[in-house]
Amino acid sequence: MSTMWQEIRFKVLHSGSRLNLFIGINVAVSLVLAVFYIVESLATNNTQLQQTVFLGLQLPSYLPVLAKHFWAPFTYLFLHDGILTLIFNMLWLYWMGQIIEDYLGGKRLTVIYIMGGLAGALTYILAFNFIPAFTNAHYNSFIIGAPACVSAVIIAAATLLPDFAIFIIFFEIRLKWLAAVYVFINILNLNGPHAATGFAQLGASILGFVFIKQLQRGNDWGKPFEKLFQPRSKLKVVVKNSGKTAGNRPRQEEIDRILDKISQTGYDNLSKQEKETLFRASSDDKS
Repeated sequence: MSTMWQEIRFKVLHSGSRLNLFIGINVAVSLVLAVFYIVESLATNNTQLQQTVFLGLQLPSYLPVLAKHFWAPFTYLFLHDGILTLIFNMLWLYWMGQIIEDYLGGKRLTVIYIMGGLAGALTYILAFNFIPAFTNAHYNSFIIGAPACVSAVIIAAATLLPDFAIFIIFFEIRLKWLAAVYVFINILNLNGPHAATGFAQLGASILGFVFIKQLQRGNDWGKPFEKLFQPRSKLKVVVKNSGKTAGNRPRQEEIDRILDKISQTGYDNLSKQEKETLFRASSDDKS
């Protein structure tokens, strides 16, 4: 049991994968709330406290309540409505998140996940405060945000690789058609009992689509957040200006990139050329 726990802990916290980290956070939050629910139910024969805590983490659309729950746009990003919702959301996040992380890196996956959730929150709040059909319902309206975050990742992956095919049961389907069906279902939900979630997922989907399109045009919306999401490397190479010719000395930008790679995937995953570059920089520093 301890070995399994150590393996899970390594994959979530020390593997360098942002995808594993997000899945771990989502599962951990759901497990804590589930244990809270079970303990309170057995001890008091009700779940009022658990429901109060869960409601306090959700995102309200009523602005006076939102002002008091100022943390909600971030805590709602990791909430799920039941175990089945958690399982399906995490499966989609794993499948689509792998594509984003493999092709664009963990930092951009982080930006898409969080910005997608925030875009979904904004869409939901605007819709329930300004669309007449919902203004009478927004006083008691709350939503959970993990489905919105997953929506952003799904649409981003489909926009990045529209002709990439996956197998669902016995059928092969391209991501562009999967995304089209997904968005169509969200649009149908805008005028039903799941309108709140539909607006959040639609807003997040738009964010995922636009993010990739802008990235393909050379505009990286995640650039301002790189330092925020970048773990600090414990290994530091200082290149002194000793007056020698710097013709063979690696550039500081190249050194920083290699150190960043070490912090994410470990020294053993460096290429031979990268190891030589780092060795050269260390040798110059000693001299």
